[in-house]
Amino acid sequence: MKLLIVLAVAVACASADVSHIVTPDYQVPIVKSNFDSKPDGTGFNHAFEAGNGIVQEAQGVVKNPNSEAATLEVTGNVKYTAPDGTPVELYYIANEAGYQPTGSHVPKVPEHVLRAQEYIASHAPKVSQEYKAVKGAGLGGGSGSPTDFVSVFGKR
Repeated sequence: MKLLIVLAVAVACASADVSHIVTPDYQVPIVKSNFDSKPDGTGFNHAFEAGNGIVQEAQGVVKNPNSEAATLEVTGNVKYTAPDGTPVELYYIANEAGYQPTGSHVPKVPEHVLRAQEYIASHAPKVSQEYKAVKGAGLGGGSGSPTDFVSVFGKR
């Protein structure tokens, strides 16, 4: 069955019309390209510039390379002109805290949402006595028998 699904996906991909994505009459030359990596595998530098004005740079470094807590941190930027003529610059860092983009076109989290998140984080939810009783009676993962329910909530 899995083989049939993989085969169907392969046939669909092979027969897909991608002529609108890449056409022979529109090829962008790479004007500059550079890639350097450290021989010990602890970092790299990468940059390129395309003939249509796209410029991309990235640097990566392995933090704590000789430990079990080794992590890769990549910083970089991309510059291009949007179809409407607006210059776009994206700066990013990707590390153990996740991908963190910044740029004029990247949506900002509204101030009221940030305040709400801070409030929620500083006010831990209170566990009600009813929840504790249900959990203690086994309804939240215990035996779950009907007698547990009756002992907590009573008969109707």
